[in-house]
Amino acid sequence: MITSQVRTVVEHPASVDAAIESRFSARAYLPEPVDRAVLEDILRVASRAPSGTNTQPWQVYVLQGASRDELVAKVCAEHDAFRANPALAAEHPEPYDYYPEKWVSPYIDRRRECGFGLYGVLGIAKGDKDAMHAQHQRNYRFFDAPVGLVFTIDRVMGHGSLVDYGMFLQSIMLAARARGLHTCPQAAWNGFSHIVLPHIGAGDNEMMVCAMSIGHADPQAVANQFQTTRVPAQCFTRWLD
Repeated sequence: MITSQVRTVVEHPASVDAAIESRFSARAYLPEPVDRAVLEDILRVASRAPSGTNTQPWQVYVLQGASRDELVAKVCAEHDAFRANPALAAEHPEPYDYYPEKWVSPYIDRRRECGFGLYGVLGIAKGDKDAMHAQHQRNYRFFDAPVGLVFTIDRVMGHGSLVDYGMFLQSIMLAARARGLHTCPQAAWNGFSHIVLPHIGAGDNEMMVCAMSIGHADPQAVANQFQTTRVPAQCFTRWLD
């Protein structure tokens, strides 16, 4: 018998709120593995995310063990090559514009606050290019998480499907919190989609959306002490009577 979604009661709303409010971009993980059954259950729950006309535009690739390590090695080597010769990066543009071409307030202010805050916690001084490069490369090591997820979408889909995708990603992150795990969604991988897509065996019709680290966050890591701020709801809400 199928339980009615209309009649389903969320018995502990505070737990839902806690999952949302405790979600953050964890940037350091313990080596503790994540059982496949847990990952399958997270994806099963997340599959209930809404999408326009139920198109469900997501494709997920789960990397663990050798497949994860091989991809990390390939992309880190390319990241080092880009630093040595920045012109190489221009040869591999990102699949879509994640950030604006021109930054304006208040978005640039929030971006700077985030960057300065994280580097401040990590003790990385402004202008320390070696330390900045090393920290940025942590993205391409999945911050040492044992599991990396790569998300793709069929190129035929429209921009609206990226809205659907955001809800799917959030569902994964919240389902992970419900199981004691943490995550970090990462658009940083998009610039290396020319390496990632062949590695995972994606078809020519697939475009990379982002990647995600998932695992047990290291509670002692300095990086995980950083917490971003949020604008109060009254600042972005307009009540119309």
